[in-house]
This record gives sequence, C-alpha cells and structure tokens, in this order.
Amino acid sequence: MTQRRDTLRIANCSGFYGDRLAAAREMVEGGPIDVLTGDYLAELTMLLLWKARQRDPAGGYAVSFLAQMGDVLGTCLERGIKVVVNAGGLNPAGLAAKLGELAALAGLNPSVAYVEGDDLIGRLPELQAQGHRFAHLATGRSLADAGVRPVTANAYLGAWGITQALRAGADVVICGRVTDASLVVGPAAWAFDWAPGDWDRLAGAVTAGHIIECGAQATGGNYSFFTEIERPVHPGFPIAEMRPDGSAVITKHEGTAGAVTVETVTAQLLYEIDRPAYLNPDVVTRFDTVTLEQLGPDRVLVSGARGEPAPDTLKVCVNHHGGYRNTATFVLTGPDIEAKARFAEASLLDATGGPERFGTYDVHLEPTASGARLTLTVKDADKDKAGRALFSAVVGTGLSTAPGLHMEHFSPKATEYGVHWPALVPAEAVRHEVVLHDGTRVPVPRPPSSAAAPEPVAVPAPAVPAPGGPTVRAPLGLLVGARSGDKGGDANVGLWARSDAAYAWLRDWLDVERLRALVPEAAGLRVSRWELANLRALNFVVHGLLGEGVAASTRPDPQAKGLGEHLRALEADIPAALLPAPRREE
Repeated sequence: MTQRRDTLRIANCSGFYGDRLAAAREMVEGGPIDVLTGDYLAELTMLLLWKARQRDPAGGYAVSFLAQMGDVLGTCLERGIKVVVNAGGLNPAGLAAKLGELAALAGLNPSVAYVEGDDLIGRLPELQAQGHRFAHLATGRSLADAGVRPVTANAYLGAWGITQALRAGADVVICGRVTDASLVVGPAAWAFDWAPGDWDRLAGAVTAGHIIECGAQATGGNYSFFTEIERPVHPGFPIAEMRPDGSAVITKHEGTAGAVTVETVTAQLLYEIDRPAYLNPDVVTRFDTVTLEQLGPDRVLVSGARGEPAPDTLKVCVNHHGGYRNTATFVLTGPDIEAKARFAEASLLDATGGPERFGTYDVHLEPTASGARLTLTVKDADKDKAGRALFSAVVGTGLSTAPGLHMEHFSPKATEYGVHWPALVPAEAVRHEVVLHDGTRVPVPRPPSSAAAPEPVAVPAPAVPAPGGPTVRAPLGLLVGARSGDKGGDANVGLWARSDAAYAWLRDWLDVERLRALVPEAAGLRVSRWELANLRALNFVVHGLLGEGVAASTRPDPQAKGLGEHLRALEADIPAALLPAPRREE
C-alpha cells in the first residue's frame, strides 16, 4: 500500500524522439514534481529504431534519454522523483543496462525496472500458427497473404506493468511500446492504489495522459490561436496534477512561456484520435464525457471522464520492408507556371520512363508565392533504379527543360522505407512482464472483463441554436481552431468552435460531404465524423489519405500536420452575427 496523498504531479519531458533535450532538466529544476515521464515512440520511430539496431545490435532505444538522465538522475533520486518512459523502444533491457552503467559511473545506484512483452517479432510464426491472422485493420488482408517481410511487430501494452514496477520500489521504469497514456496511468494507479476495475478513475488518467503525452502541444505549441499567447516561444512542458478520483489539473511550471487554457487542452484532446470511445489496453475512455474548466491562469481542470471495460484485443504496430524511395524537388519561377510545369513533367516522364518503370511514380505541384514547387517521388523494390539510375536520368534534363527551373533537393542515393501494418491480437496472447532491478520477472495480469454492456453516453445537442441572418464570406479560422495528425495511413482532423453559437453552426454546416469538397484529396475515400459537444468539437478521420503510413507516403505533408490549418484558411459563408465586430462591417 502506498502512502496516501491528495495529488500526484506528473510531468512530461518529451513528446517525440528528438524533442527538446533540456526539457527534463527544466521540469526537474523548474518546480515540484513527483513523476517525470517521456514519450519517445511513434509508428515511424519504431522503424527508425530498427534501422539503428541494424547498425548496432545493442541499440534500438532512444539514446537521447540517456543524455537527459545525465542531467537529472541524481536530483530525481535525491528528491524521490520517479522516472517512467517508453524510451526503451525495441530494446528496453538494453537501455536499462546502459542506464545502470552510466549511473554507476556517476556514483548512483537507481533501482531500474523494465517492461517487456510488447515485442512480437520473434513470436510471429508461433502466433500465426495458432491462427492469429494479423489482418490489416483497413483492408482485412492477413499478414501471411501479403507476402511481406516484417521487421518490427509491437503490441501496445497498458499501464499495470508500470504500476507493479513502482510498487516493487523502482526508481526508473523503462518501457517499450506501451500506449502513450500508460505513462501517466501507471504512476497514478500506483500512487492512489487503484484497482484494474476502477474504470472511471483509469479513464480520467488516460485523458490526462493523452493531454500531456505530446509535450508542449498542451501548452501552446502548434496551437491555432498562438497570436493570443503573450510568450509563445519556448513554452513550458505540461504537468498533470492527478487526483485520487481520476480528475486532474493540467498546468506548467510558474514563469515558463506558453499557456494552458481550455482551448490548448481541447486542441490536444482532439489530436490523433478516432471515435470518442478511446481504446486503451486498460480501459475504454469516453472523451465525449470529459469536462474542461479554467480554474485560473495556466490551470485547467479535467474531470468527468467515464470509463468502460478494457477491450479483449491489443493493437499491434507491424512495420515491414517496403522497398526504396527517392524524391527530386524543383522550383519553377517566372511567368507561365502551369505551362512550365507541364513541360518539366513531360521532360521527367521522357527521361525516366514514367509510372510503368517504377513501383510508384508520383508528381506533385505546389504553388508558391513566386511560382511553384514540383516534386517527383518514386518507390521501387530495386535500390539502384530508385537511386543512381533515377538521379542520372533526371540530371540529364538539366539543359533541356523549362526556363527558370532549378533543383532544390535530390540525391543519387535511394533510402529504404517501411510500410505500417496495423493489426489486432488477443490480449491473452501477449506475455506482459516486468523485470525488476534484481532480475525477477513478474507477470502482469489482464484487466477484468465485463459481460455487461456499457451504458450509452448521450450526445447533447448544442446549448444554443445556430444563428440565422445574413452571412459574410470569411476564413473558417476566425471561428474555429484545429489540430490534425496521422493515424497510420489515416489522417485525423479535430475542429473546435470558440462559442456555443459557433459550435451549433459548425455542427450543422460541416458534414462529411462538405469536408470532401474542402479537401479534394478526400474524394473517393471513406470519411468518419464524430461529434464531441462537450468540447464544442467535431472530429474527422479521412481513411487512407496517407496511403501506407508516414514512412511510405508520397504526400508533401505525410503526417497531415497541416490539414487542420489548411481548413481554417478556407473561406465559408459564415453568419455575420458570429464574426468579430471588425468583420461584420464588411
């Protein structure tokens, strides 16, 4: 039993592998915290770590975490700050051992535990022989039928391994592919002695974990209304002040830049989600039940989250070898841009042999302020064909193509790329374990199942009706904020309104067909739409927009980070009553 406490201050110091290195020191030295967490993994990161491990079999983890611990480990041990991260990547045991070595050199002796069981790559033949198809979530095709070569396969584990490690006295818990929110759920369950069936409390912690998992995106980073933040540069990283009932206050260290408001929190809640029933290995969290309240400057209360029993399956991120890719980017300037683009594209087609010669041959034209940018991307199983052979063919057009064209980027070397393959596996097939500091292996039991059907959550109507009257042609972004991102080959975009009346209008106006009209690339693709009236928000998922995932996508924006701001820049016929006073005069 842990010592009773009223609040657990859980800080984040990393939202991705490559985030601000100084964030760990800033969070430890900037004010009181109880737990330091860091999220280093994404679907693309697993592929990058696999490549790193090909170069060094002892690697496969986020090496930047070691640099961060060099800054703060001694202070964390002195103050009793627990460290919980997923920096272990493909090799949690290797990172735990390396951290122990570096700690010993500094005269420190932390108790380091690590979580295993997520890595299924060595078990794939066994699991497939047992009848687990690893069917692609979008196509239904089995992994075996695809005839591909998987290089990584990791199940998304939950939080109870972290909780067990902390209950056993660990100072540092290193995980591989646990869900991002588990880094918060695990410490909260430890501190407040929650049980696996405490669905609402767990749901509250999942909500808080989702908010702070991407670091400064909760404190003003990538925020639509950044011009309203007094000090937007170098924002402080977020803290979740967890409470025993599962509610939390999202904040940051006093005096740091950025902001924590209902809207910065809303933006992050909408980031890279699907339906409002947010699946986690330990609980299904209903984001459409969450309430946000501004308590004071940089303090937002997150409460009311409802939880439903955990799913019986776990998501698995498989990456397989896709082939080789290369990209040539040209800048077109001067008059007659469209004609020049046609000329340049025809020249490239003539020189390279075009689509029939490559596995993928994609040409994209993007207008710029003074011309356009023409990008050719090819993918192929033959490394030389996508590399030196393509380079020679394209360079050979240099004196015989459109005037004013110059090359911005190209390489004679093709790069290997991977393809994301999302699948499910029964949770009972995964061997979730914790390895304690003394080498003891502790199995992690599954959360309890429930035969009872979850209670339906009513989606309330807007608090006020949509206004009528005259309309004004104006950018959607005057009324609406947005945040978008990738979910494998799908793109999500969440849009929230700044008032009840604006939400009522947005809800009525922006349906699936209108979104397709605003995003022509979505034509012919399946689009899902969900309402989150509690957040005055809509969430859309454009299925297949990113093709086979970030690493394989040929889009200029392969992670769909710009999709939300693109929508905000588009004009709509907006009721004049909703617009700020200066716009009404038009």
